[in-house]
Amino acid sequence: MDQLYGGNKEEHPEPIKAEVQGQLPTWLQGILLRNGPGMHTVGDSKYNHWFDGLALLHSFTFKNGEVYYRSKYLRSDTYNCNIEANRIVVSEFGTMAYPDPCKNIFAKAFSYLSHTIPEFTDNCLINLMKAGDDFYATSETNFIRKINPQTLETLEKVDYNKYVAVNVATSHPHYDSAGNVLNIGTSIIDKGKTKYVLFKIPSSVPEQEKKKSCFKHLEVVCSIPSRSLLHPSYYHSFGITENYIIFVEQPFRLDIVKMATAYIRGVSWASCLAFNKDDKTWFHFIDRKTKKEVSTKFYTDALVFFHHINAYEEDGHIIFDIIAYTDNSLYDMFYLKNLSKDFEENKLTAIPTCKRFVVPLQYDKDAEVGSNLVTLPCTAAAVKEKDGNIYCQPEILCEGIELPRINYDYNGKKYKYVYATKTEWSPVPTKITKLNTQTKEVLHWGQDHCWPSEPVFVPSPDAKEEDDGVVLTCVVKTDPKEGPFLLVLDAKTFTELGRATVDVEMHLDLHGMFIPEQDLKTETE
Repeated sequence: MDQLYGGNKEEHPEPIKAEVQGQLPTWLQGILLRNGPGMHTVGDSKYNHWFDGLALLHSFTFKNGEVYYRSKYLRSDTYNCNIEANRIVVSEFGTMAYPDPCKNIFAKAFSYLSHTIPEFTDNCLINLMKAGDDFYATSETNFIRKINPQTLETLEKVDYNKYVAVNVATSHPHYDSAGNVLNIGTSIIDKGKTKYVLFKIPSSVPEQEKKKSCFKHLEVVCSIPSRSLLHPSYYHSFGITENYIIFVEQPFRLDIVKMATAYIRGVSWASCLAFNKDDKTWFHFIDRKTKKEVSTKFYTDALVFFHHINAYEEDGHIIFDIIAYTDNSLYDMFYLKNLSKDFEENKLTAIPTCKRFVVPLQYDKDAEVGSNLVTLPCTAAAVKEKDGNIYCQPEILCEGIELPRINYDYNGKKYKYVYATKTEWSPVPTKITKLNTQTKEVLHWGQDHCWPSEPVFVPSPDAKEEDDGVVLTCVVKTDPKEGPFLLVLDAKTFTELGRATVDVEMHLDLHGMFIPEQDLKTETE
């Protein structure tokens, strides 16, 4: 597992022509842009956790049947500071760094009496986001970095905190039909309250303000108070339907007091996260028109989850699908000391499970206590309790999948297909999977010594059905004699259409997006 994770990868900022086998669709024109950690040692210092590594962007550009690869480290302030000092001097979530000679760049990194929350890193290694006509590398702090998707050059740093009072924000925003970005962040002890803040970044700014960024027009949609002032829930994504925002408050929480003293105690911020298996997981539904929360309290058993898949409304119910665990062992698996163990030793104690919750927003108020309020044909239940709360039990759609993607044209709508990585007991994906959520039928693609990344669905221009299009995934090989490749699958049949092989050492990445040619600015714009 060592050769797949840890270590440092070389960057390739100039385009490298890939060797194409098979037949790529002629309509596939644009850039598959992906992000993930690529450097885990700086000088003699090492990061503790795989998710702490310095961000390495990489891309496959499709142009008239040819494919070009390039990769470049995000030139964040964090990267520049670390490289200049030749050691890790900026703390990441799982690695606390001391002392910080870069204080001038990060202003006062820490005065623990006045600031509970230290200045965070801008090592944006998790995902990519489109806001307006621009693209940004993102992580879960308040910083994002604008990038040029064609050259992978790092541009300005944006601090969400200048526009909205959040200390952290997700790396999985949603886009509405007008192209506006919706995201959610946590505001820690703002005026004595800890809350989750839902905000919107407009896709365009008024004509007379063309020079201004869309962030200046950011608006707060609503906020949800945290159930605990000092223990806000950790979350990695949220859900959206036509009329509602779905926020799941899980009992996997950050201890703010511990976090404030982590630096002095010499421990990482990750050690301030704790899962309470005896607690409940609460569901919040916000009406997108009124911006008010649904007053009925819905909950389920304790769980840990990172990824929402999709959500939609049907006959007065909200249906939402997530990939959930019964504990928080997933994060611990990715400590580099654990990744250096054998596959057999480093096993998940909880298998990722695709769960469908069916929540009856409109139900018979006179229903008896103990009765199931779900009226749709499914095995999920929502049981009315004495105190008026409603206990939700999910339907299991499948097990052993992660990094789910859908045809985003069906986001918030009734849908059929999920594309994901197959993980089972090890955190390393071995196959790509297509799940039919209605029939539970599963298709796979896999080959020996191949480790695929998150699959990205790209619809064909004349698509009539949900799975008309291709699925793209970057595949790393453990056989050093064979190069990594970009795989193109027919999304309908899940058979290989072609692949583009490159002679580089490619890193395992996290998330990414396909940018169609028409969404890329020409150099003159």
